[in-house]
This record gives sequence, C-alpha cells and structure tokens, in this order.
Amino acid sequence: MTLDDYILQHIDPEPEYLYQLYRVTNIHMLHGRMASGHLQGRLLKMLVQMIRPKNILEVGTFSGYSAICMAEGLETDGHLYTFEINDEQEDFTRPWIEQSPVADKITFLIGDAITEAPKLGIQFDMAFIDGDKRTYCDTYEAVLPLLHPGGFLLADNTLWDGHVIDSAYDHDQQTLGIRQFNDFVANDPRVEKVILPLRDGLTLIRKKEE
Repeated sequence: MTLDDYILQHIDPEPEYLYQLYRVTNIHMLHGRMASGHLQGRLLKMLVQMIRPKNILEVGTFSGYSAICMAEGLETDGHLYTFEINDEQEDFTRPWIEQSPVADKITFLIGDAITEAPKLGIQFDMAFIDGDKRTYCDTYEAVLPLLHPGGFLLADNTLWDGHVIDSAYDHDQQTLGIRQFNDFVANDPRVEKVILPLRDGLTLIRKKEE
C-alpha cells in the first residue's frame, strides 16, 4: 500500500458519478490525469463548504470533474460559472455536467474567461484557475478584480510535477508560465498566499480587504 492509497482510504469516498467521470476521462481524453481526482475533488468541496461562496468562477472546465466537486459544496443559493476555451471539449463535457446531481448549480460556458468573465457582471467570492499555464498571469489579473475583497482564488498545478525547479524545463513555455505566475503572486501585496504540495501543487490566494 502506498501513502496515497492510505490517504484515499481515510477520507470521504469518491461519489460513484465522479468515479465514472474520472474513469471515462482517462479512457477517452488526452491528458486525462488533468482531472482533479478523488483527493483534490474532496478538498475542493470542503473548501467551498468552508468559504461558503455565493458565486464561484472556474477557468478551465476540462471534463467537468472539479466543477461538479465545487458545486457539491455550494449552499442552496450558490452558483458556479465555468469557462472552457477549447470548444472541442464541449461534446464530452456538457452531458456530464448537465446529467450530474448538481447540474442546476453550474453554468458551463465556452470561451476565453479573460475576456468573457468580466462581461457576466458578477462579483465572485471564490475562483479556481486551472486553464492554460502559459497565460496564468493574464488570467490572474483578469480574475482578481472580479473577486470581492476577502475572496479566495485557487490556482492549480503550481508545482507542475516538480518542473518549476528543474532546469531541464527552462525552455518549456508552460513551465515558464507557472514560474512567472508563482513569482508574481509571491510578490503581490494585494493578496495573502500559501502553496499546498497537494498532487501537482495548489496555491490558495486570499484577496486582502480594501
């Protein structure tokens, strides 16, 4: 038994619907491991229950796994808006979201969140960034103004499988995007931040009160 196996045996079980979604994602989609998975999914749900946001913005829907997990944690009047820039993803993802037990809490949108999210006219209490690593800084600057003071922004993959400290990836654009983002956030006086070494790295960012 690995330590990861031990952890999964001692947390809330993965709901059957999400188990099936994760399995199908890995069978039918390139880079299926990008889906959040059991441990991170249960963490996302619990963070939503702790923060109790009314509105959540997600950038990077992929197969819909993380969106469903966060929607599970929402209160009755809560809602999640999730953007996927790759329109080829829609045929796979939309049915899984719309047939999920929390479909009424999720609005799935195809488009670039950097330009389209501000058009919603919504102030968010929480955001989850899991899109193109090369544009993380641009996404961050677009999303931060949409957050209420005291709101939380979560950024996924911020350790990038350890590549952030591996010189072999000094010319990889996605690695460079993550490094630039991590450096920028570390020195941003507008926020408080902490990196969790969970899975591929998850940065929790709190927008300071004005």
